[in-house]
Amino acid sequence: MIGFVAAVTPLVLIPGTSFVLVSRNVIAGSRRDGARVALGTVCGLLVHAAFAAVGLSALAMASAKAMTVVKLLGAVYLVWLGASTWRSAKAEAQPTGRRVWHAPWGGLGGFGQGLWSNVLNPKAASVYLTLVPQFLSAQDPVAPQIAVLAAAHVAVVLTWLLALASIVAAARTTFRALRFRSLLARASGAVLIALGLRTAVA
Repeated sequence: MIGFVAAVTPLVLIPGTSFVLVSRNVIAGSRRDGARVALGTVCGLLVHAAFAAVGLSALAMASAKAMTVVKLLGAVYLVWLGASTWRSAKAEAQPTGRRVWHAPWGGLGGFGQGLWSNVLNPKAASVYLTLVPQFLSAQDPVAPQIAVLAAAHVAVVLTWLLALASIVAAARTTFRALRFRSLLARASGAVLIALGLRTAVA
C-alpha cells in the first residue's frame, strides 16, 4: 500500500485535465463545483478499477482497435470541452444585454465532466494495467487487492483535488474581474484542446 501510494502520487500531482476542470469550475462557480469535479474524477477511476478487476481493461488493451476507439473518443471529448469553454468565455465577455452563449456540456455539471474525462482517458486505464499489477500478489485473489489499491488511489486523488479546490476558492477574489476570468477560461479551453490533441496523436 505504501509503495503504491508513493508511486501513484507523482502521477496524480502532474497537472492535467482534472486540474484544469477543478480550477475552471471553482472560478466560474464555487468550491462546491470543484468538489463535484473531484467526485466525478474518482468515480471515473473506480470504473477503470472495476474493468481491471474483471479483466475487461486487459481485453481492451489487447485490442489495438478498441484502444484506438477509446483514445479518439477521449480526445474528441476533451477538444469539445475545451472549445465549449473557449466559446463560453467569449460570450461571457460580451456587453450586458447581448445574448450569452451557454456551453452545451453545462448540463452535465462538474461531476459529469470529471467522470467522462476519466472514463475516456486511456492514461487512467493504463494505471490499472501497468502500475497496479506490480503491487499484486499472485497467491491472493486479484479483485480484492485491486479494490484496496483503488481505494488508496481515490484517497490520493480526492485529497489533492479537494485541496486544489480550496486553494483556488481562497484566491477567488483575484479572479473576480470579468476580463481576467474570461482570459483564464480561454486559457483553460486552450489547455483542454491541447490535451485532447495530445491524446489523439499519442
